[in-house]
Amino acid sequence: MRNYELMYIIRPDVEAETVQAVTEKFQGIIANGGEITKHDVWGKKRLAYEINKHREGTYVLVQFKAPASVVTELERVLKISDEIIRHMVTKDVTSA
Repeated sequence: MRNYELMYIIRPDVEAETVQAVTEKFQGIIANGGEITKHDVWGKKRLAYEINKHREGTYVLVQFKAPASVVTELERVLKISDEIIRHMVTKDVTSA
């Protein structure tokens, strides 16, 4: 298993309960074969530039260990989720 870091931005018009549900959904995908080492919800912040007519978003950072198959499934679900306006999964080389 490799170390990965996931950063995603949730639309600003999403309710707090939905933010919780979205983060739990992605935690469940990672936990299905991987292990979460750190999970931070940074809260609503202003974006550097407008994305899909949104100027703000709720930032979430997740560090985890998982095989490549979990990352593939995670990225597939992130792409089709309406609540997510941007995401990025990277290999975490600092914690190796």
